[in-house]
Amino acid sequence: MSVTTSNYYGKIMISDDAIATVAASAALDCCGVVDLVSKKLSDNFADLFKKQQLGKGVKVLTSENRIFIDLFVILKYGVSISAVAESLKNTVKYKVEEFSGMIVDTVNVNVVGVRV
Repeated sequence: MSVTTSNYYGKIMISDDAIATVAASAALDCCGVVDLVSKKLSDNFADLFKKQQLGKGVKVLTSENRIFIDLFVILKYGVSISAVAESLKNTVKYKVEEFSGMIVDTVNVNVVGVRV
């Protein structure tokens, strides 16, 4: 799927993979986030044998020019999970909206683990 918008210059289509890459980059820049991980175990095994995928750990769903994002993260030990999750939501929402010009409806943060 992809989101589509039109302006003076024409029609613009942005793929879900591009949105996932921007969201992953924004998430990794947040303080307290160690890594993004895939939700499915089979995806983690597949990542061992291919080059690093920039959008891993991010699930993007688009519906009627609204974007829904799920993040699967590993946090640093000792940080406030609620504070990091709130910062992560705000940062990813801002960066994706700035990139796409579309409305990000929800950003869900799933903490998969904590790394020392």
